[in-house]
Amino acid sequence: MHGEYKVPGGKLVVVDLEVEDGVLRQVRVAGDFFLEPDEAFDALSRALEGAPADTDAAGLAARIDAALPENAVLYGLTSEGVGVAVRRALAHATDWTDYDWQLIHEAPQSPALLMALDEVLTAEVAAGRRPPTLRVWEWESPAVVIGSFQSLRNEVDPAGADRHGIEVVRRISGGGAMFCEPGNAITYSLSVPDSLVQGLSFADSYAYLDDWVLDALGDMGIKAWYQPLNDIATDAGKVAGAAQKRVASGHGAVLHHVTMSYDIDAEKMVEVLRIGREKLSDKGTKSAKKRVDPLRRQTGLPREAVIERMLDSFRTRYGLTAGKATDEEMARARDLARTKFSSPEWTARVP
Repeated sequence: MHGEYKVPGGKLVVVDLEVEDGVLRQVRVAGDFFLEPDEAFDALSRALEGAPADTDAAGLAARIDAALPENAVLYGLTSEGVGVAVRRALAHATDWTDYDWQLIHEAPQSPALLMALDEVLTAEVAAGRRPPTLRVWEWESPAVVIGSFQSLRNEVDPAGADRHGIEVVRRISGGGAMFCEPGNAITYSLSVPDSLVQGLSFADSYAYLDDWVLDALGDMGIKAWYQPLNDIATDAGKVAGAAQKRVASGHGAVLHHVTMSYDIDAEKMVEVLRIGREKLSDKGTKSAKKRVDPLRRQTGLPREAVIERMLDSFRTRYGLTAGKATDEEMARARDLARTKFSSPEWTARVP
């Protein structure tokens, strides 16, 4: 069995192993990490040899920590990362490079249609009729997108939304509200097979699916990191938030979408969103306007250039072929946009 895991912000860990009589055997740990002293390397594999095959990643990490010499120093590697690689091997998880990735980057579309395409394309990946897909959104009009379980009245000021012509839509994933305007937001979706995140905890899957964009930002001179559970942050502040939805039908799939703040009208945002003190209290800031630091200021690049550099980074790492939603997918998405994502019943499912 073979498992791979790139530690978020770190290096690749590779584990090969066998299972005999319910325990791990012939465990071999490798990767492009750094580890001192040299004898600590052998301790990694020895610590896992004989471990029960149902040991979770935390339990495997504990075995490794106990076996490493006291002076061991790990660079780009964590004991938890090795444990995750083992769990992925046991779960027969796939890797990014196992797939032919397709890019969808269409002309601007309505907020409701953007929501619907997430549902349709991810269902098609789950059914095995579509390859793993990276879709870059283009906004036809400004919108507030609330999470699947958020209260409409608690999140949105209707008078402010009406005054500024902001449409309110509800997405299928959880998480918090997104304030998006054409030209100011960079939003993308990953629709991936469930096998890509096998062996990962729910929280770990966020970090794993965000890792490529951290490298892309690094290429633009921005030191960014994953901030649990679903933020991407820099020294200057939060730049993006992610959300996920799991699809159980077919072979299973995961929708992971991210909204990045390229620029922001902070005055308008606080007039449209009800951002309470309780939400801000755990963010270490007193002002909603300071919670997000736009990429425009941090990169100095046009929005289109930021997107293109992100796509170039993904393409270099995993390959990426330009495609589009099929006529059938678009027809289903338009129907869902009309009957579900534009309906008051769905938008106010939690009043």
